[in-house]
This record gives sequence, structure tokens and C-alpha cells, in this order.
Amino acid sequence: MKPKVAIIFTGGTISMTVDEKVGAAIPTLTGSQILSMVSNIDKLAEIEVIEYAEIPGPHMTIDRLMEIRSLIQDLVKRNDISGVIITHGTDSLEETAYFLDLTINTPKPVVVVGAMRNSSELGYDGPSNLAAAVCTAISPLAMNKGVLVVLNNEVNLAMEVTKTNTLSLNTFQSPYGPIGTIDTNDLIVHRDIVTKQFINTDTIENNVYLIKSYLDMDDSLINCAVNAGAKGIVIEAMGRGNLPPKALAGVKYALKNNVVVVIVSRCPSGRVMESYGYEGGGKDLTSMGVVLGGELNGQKARLKLMVALGYTDNIDEIRNIFKIS
Repeated sequence: MKPKVAIIFTGGTISMTVDEKVGAAIPTLTGSQILSMVSNIDKLAEIEVIEYAEIPGPHMTIDRLMEIRSLIQDLVKRNDISGVIITHGTDSLEETAYFLDLTINTPKPVVVVGAMRNSSELGYDGPSNLAAAVCTAISPLAMNKGVLVVLNNEVNLAMEVTKTNTLSLNTFQSPYGPIGTIDTNDLIVHRDIVTKQFINTDTIENNVYLIKSYLDMDDSLINCAVNAGAKGIVIEAMGRGNLPPKALAGVKYALKNNVVVVIVSRCPSGRVMESYGYEGGGKDLTSMGVVLGGELNGQKARLKLMVALGYTDNIDEIRNIFKIS
């Protein structure tokens, strides 16, 4: 018997065509219409189509993510389902993938896929990417890998991958390279997963802000977030995790008001550390009580803090959660 894969269609560029009146691409294609362009996929797997939404990536919300999570959890419990695929707009794809990776615990493959070109463009990559996602979802080698992101025949870990270019077909890159590739319909695994973190919570804290640091930054944005009711703030600090001195009053104000502050780097890669002891350096910040976010980028650290705060308000537990990143 052929394996059965459930595909949850949410929209994104993979579902778009150019509207002549608008003069730009909008979601128009149903999941069944997209799937009809994937030649011979029925020879590899039986497909269950779930038409969830037709929205672009920036329209994804936490409420929708919780619905998709619940839908996936129900699907992976079924004995007839070998894996689950979610089509998604690439603008927020890495965030959805990472959120699902943190909050779903299943050995079955869960794959997030999208496209960089819409169906009105030459070289529409949607069908090819979806075919590669199906090949991944039915492979035994994709078991126990957490959530995977598949585009351009490359298979990346949700915890590592990020969108690096606004146009390129190989925009989704990981600092250590893809975990695998699709070659002649087969998943070829190049390395194994080292850690897989699962945070067991059905509650998410929405009031978490993301702030990027900059030269001569002061405390105004941090104070604004605290006064708006923030429960957590992620700051993309400079370099190894350092902030300008004028911003420190805001950090202290946040911590005084029991707001969890997580520090990551605005650099494209590398982790934050207590490397510098000057005013505003990483060592100075940790002595104040901030949490270091490891190698996570800002958008992923924000989601992780939202999930962590839904799980616990104990700062030591949150700090331990961020030690795995």
C-alpha cells in the first residue's frame, strides 16, 4: 500500500496568481488546483487534501498557528497518516515551522513548504517544492527529525533555517547546511539532529515584543513595550550580545516590572555570550538578569519566549529553556 500524506493548504506564493486588475500576485489557487500540477505524485503517495486557508505569509497569526497545531496533532494520531505537510507563505514560514517544532511531539514527519515564484511566473517552483515535500514526508529517514522545511530540493531543520534572500529559490538556509536533500524522489540525509526541544503547553503568551538594537540606541522603545503591557521582550543586540549604554535604563525598567528580557544577536549567525564586561556588554546584561538566547534569531526567540511564558513564569525555568537553541 502507498503511504498516505495529509497536506494542509494555507496559501502563500505557492497558491498565488497575478491578478490583472491589481497588477500583483494574490492567493487564488486551491490546494487541489496546486496538487493537480504535481505530475505523478499519485504513484508515490495517497494524498489527503485539507483546504485550511488562502492567505499570504504576513497574514498568519498566533491563533491560526494554534488551530494548525491542533489539526496536525489530530492527524498524526491516525494510523493511516504517514506524515503531514503544510503549505505556507515564505515571509513567515520559518516562524510557523519553528513554533510547530517547539509545540508538537511526534515521530512522524511534519513538513512545511512554500514557493518563491507564483504560478503566473516562468519557473513556478510550487509543484517541484510540493513534490519534494511529499518525498520527505513519506521517507522513514524523516522520522524523529522534528519539523522540516523543504524548498529547492533541500531539507532543513525548523530550528535552524531562515529566509536569507527576498528572491532566490534557495533563500532558506541553515548555518550548518541542510540536513538532507531530495534526489530522484528519495530523501538523502547528510547529518542527524542533535537536539529536539518540546515545550508541553497549550497556552501562549501573546504580549512579547521584538526590538532591534542600533547605534546610540536609548531606552525609549523598551520603555514603550513595558508600558504597553509586555510580558517579555526580545532584543536583537549587537555582536555577541551587547547594547549601547543609553538602552540599559530600559532593560532595568523592564526587569524591575517582571518583564523577561531575552538577548539575541542581530548578526545573521553566531550565538550570544558573556564575552564582554564593559557597560552594556553581555556579562553586564546577564548580571542584571537578562536571558541569553543562544543562536536563535529575533523572530524565533520571540516565538520561543511566547511558548516558554505560556509554560511557566519562573525565570530560572525560562533560562534553562533558552539554553537549548
